[in-house]
Amino acid sequence: MKNNVKITRIKLSMTQQQLAARVGVTRQTIGLIEKGEYNPSLQLCIAIAKELNKTLDELFWEVEL
Repeated sequence: MKNNVKITRIKLSMTQQQLAARVGVTRQTIGLIEKGEYNPSLQLCIAIAKELNKTLDELFWEVEL
């Protein structure tokens, strides 16, 4: 899964720690999501999208193999 979480978070001048605290996960989890090494649950995707004022489609998309 690809995403725009890091770009969007940086544009909002938000740290990984700040985003993590707001959505109830660790900073490490946010880092892994941003690198595409962790597939978050739908519930977590929605929470991240709400915090970043984006839609799910704007933040996350699946890449065909």
